[in-house]
Amino acid sequence: MTIAVDFDGTIVEHRYPSIGREIPFATDTLKMLIKENHRIILWTVREGNLLEEAIEWCKNKGITFYAVNRDYPEEEPQNNNHFSRKLKVDLFIDDRNIGGLPDWGLIYRMIHENLTWSDIIRENTRGLHAQDPPKKKKWWQR
Repeated sequence: MTIAVDFDGTIVEHRYPSIGREIPFATDTLKMLIKENHRIILWTVREGNLLEEAIEWCKNKGITFYAVNRDYPEEEPQNNNHFSRKLKVDLFIDDRNIGGLPDWGLIYRMIHENLTWSDIIRENTRGLHAQDPPKKKKWWQR
């Protein structure tokens, strides 16, 4: 898969323009995904020196991205007549998702086991219905 990952609020806590503390298991999960041959693209609003700081921070943690803010490493607007800022990826990991950012263990599991958010919700609510008290019969059903 090709996966776009945000930086601030996703890999690290929001402290922009500074770099916040790592969100637990973010870099470990990204390293596992890279090891499994997923292409990880850093997709962030950071530019210039702030972007370079984020890339260097990730590199120090052992993460080298397939590309940064583009579909592939060599992509340049002048070399691609179909250039668009919109990435063509299989998945976005971002704290701005509906419902926020799941924990990185769940993100890994969803990717590794090819699960959807609906699968996770269904799995987590399956046991709840078995614990509901039996409904009382209506007077006409007795």
